[in-house]
Amino acid sequence: MDADQEKDLQKFLKNVDEITNLIQEMNSDDPVVQQKAVLETEKRLLLVEEDQEEDDCRTTLNKTMISPPQTTMKSTEEIDSEAFLASVEKDAKERAKRRRENKVLADALKEKGNEAFAKGDYETAILRYSEGLEKLKDMKVLYTNRAQAYMKLEDYEKALVDCEWALKCDEKCTKAYFHMGKANLALKNYSVSRECYKKILEINPKLQTQVKDYLNQVDLQEKADHQEKEAHKLLDSGKNTAVTTKNLLETLSKPDQIPLFYAGGIEILTEIIKECTEQTLFRIHNGFSIISDNEVIRRCFSTAGKDAAEETVCVSVLKLWQTVCSGNEENQRVLVMDRDRARLLAALLSSRVLAIRQQSLALLLQLAQTESGRSLIISHLDLTRLLEALVSFLDFSDKEADTAMGLFTDLALEERFQVWYQANLPGVLPALTGVLKRDPKVSSSSALCQCIAIMGNLSAEPATRRHMTACEEFGDGCLSLMARCEEDVDLFREVIYTLLGLLMNLCLQSPFVSEVWAVEVSRRCLSLLNSQDGGILTRAAGVLSRTLSSSLKIVEEALRAGVIKKMIKFLKTGGETASRYAVKILAICTNSYHEAREEVVRLDNRALTPLEALVPGSQSFLVQEAEDLGLSILKGMWLGWNSITILKPQQRWQDSLEPHPSGCVCQ
Repeated sequence: MDADQEKDLQKFLKNVDEITNLIQEMNSDDPVVQQKAVLETEKRLLLVEEDQEEDDCRTTLNKTMISPPQTTMKSTEEIDSEAFLASVEKDAKERAKRRRENKVLADALKEKGNEAFAKGDYETAILRYSEGLEKLKDMKVLYTNRAQAYMKLEDYEKALVDCEWALKCDEKCTKAYFHMGKANLALKNYSVSRECYKKILEINPKLQTQVKDYLNQVDLQEKADHQEKEAHKLLDSGKNTAVTTKNLLETLSKPDQIPLFYAGGIEILTEIIKECTEQTLFRIHNGFSIISDNEVIRRCFSTAGKDAAEETVCVSVLKLWQTVCSGNEENQRVLVMDRDRARLLAALLSSRVLAIRQQSLALLLQLAQTESGRSLIISHLDLTRLLEALVSFLDFSDKEADTAMGLFTDLALEERFQVWYQANLPGVLPALTGVLKRDPKVSSSSALCQCIAIMGNLSAEPATRRHMTACEEFGDGCLSLMARCEEDVDLFREVIYTLLGLLMNLCLQSPFVSEVWAVEVSRRCLSLLNSQDGGILTRAAGVLSRTLSSSLKIVEEALRAGVIKKMIKFLKTGGETASRYAVKILAICTNSYHEAREEVVRLDNRALTPLEALVPGSQSFLVQEAEDLGLSILKGMWLGWNSITILKPQQRWQDSLEPHPSGCVCQ
């Protein structure tokens, strides 16, 4: 659109607002306001007549001029205001009707444009959006959609023009700013691109995460552009490593050579790439494509394990990729965003060849050291296959298993991974269940703890916890691992401690996997109350406080196992967290059995005393807790002991968070 069209659109939009206001004022109940609006309308009509005499070129915009009644106007004083108002209202209704009709046509053309866009027919999409704009020139979505189609055709200048028109229709159109930022980025107008993205944040602060990603893309591309300029300068200067890098890539592009030919060339190339400049030269001379598109090299990756030479090629390629991607975000992006290479990376992590698995893991761990690298992995790799491969490393040496779990931890801390995990948990659960069924005697203890800790952290999310507790095999896996660890509590102390953290989170879900499962968990926790380890004791009591109420049978077993005496001891010598769990267990037992109440009184009729030090006003606080749990008997017993006055509690009873050293959080 030219400058005259822009001027017409601005004038049209302004007139729409002004005429709308005049119509509202002429319908006012206030005679003064109404008469003033009529006079203003008459004034606008006279100005329109003057404009018509001075300018024969009328605008093509969708607007209708307000016309006076069909009768000849002899003078302003003779106009019948009521008739004129009726004429104006009629004209406004006709204009609104035509606009509604045009809106329907424009919407239909927009949908046709969207259909063409979805098929990749961007030229047709542009045509349909343009036809829609002929019907309704202030429809911003047609401008932004057409801008997006222009960008698909790499016509960034036209895309920018359309974004500007969209902003004239709506100055807070974030979609227009997004496309402007993307178009300017493609044109290498980095500062302008940043300003466009920052404008989105000003309009909608809730888009902070997305804007951060956009700005990061600008930074990375600007950095890559600078690297390429420096690399070209170095190449033009005739520096040996630069020239050699180029020549080696040309040599490696020769087809149909024996595998060792490529392995040797790749190893030499890896040796000479020492700095960012050589890394960039590798990229701009299509090094990634030369390697991954080579038929012989591709065949080596698919048949590795059958021939030593093929293994050598695969390992040398993985080492080369580590070298060229080290600290180079653009190279990382080029490597991972290729669909075939992304599939290959996930597959190689499960290779039958140990050296290939090791080098694949090293490469992925290197990528995961940066936020952009983790984002690339999460966005482009098959995460289900990746996770299955990572947990399989638990059967390897401690070093490799710890490295794999380190990568798992890095990814699990990312919000995008957590979203993916929740959505794909049913497909992932078999691999995680397999972890719980491993023999702790043959698996890396530290890596196993770390893997369980990750599951514990992720189970803090209610949706994730529901999936886990709904899986009977997963619940059985927890019991199976606990049983194995109980064979030597001292040896598997860390595994038990971490597993109890996972169980505490799972027991927040109601109902449990099953009553039978809850009973079995309770029995094993009762057994762990004999441990001398304070951490295990506290967590075992925490699980019991959540599972004990599931069955009267297990309450009876707990009483026979001396749980009352142990909880009284917790109250006297345990910390705040242990005391809270003890109170809940005592509440469940005394509410269920008269014998339990008698035992509490017999063992210590001042058992409440240690609780008074927990928080100010704890006595009234405990009464409220008992009331909430429906423990009327226990409440009455406490009232009888201490003549407690029931006051409004200052604090609700809640379990505290317990961060595990490996990251497990029990909620």
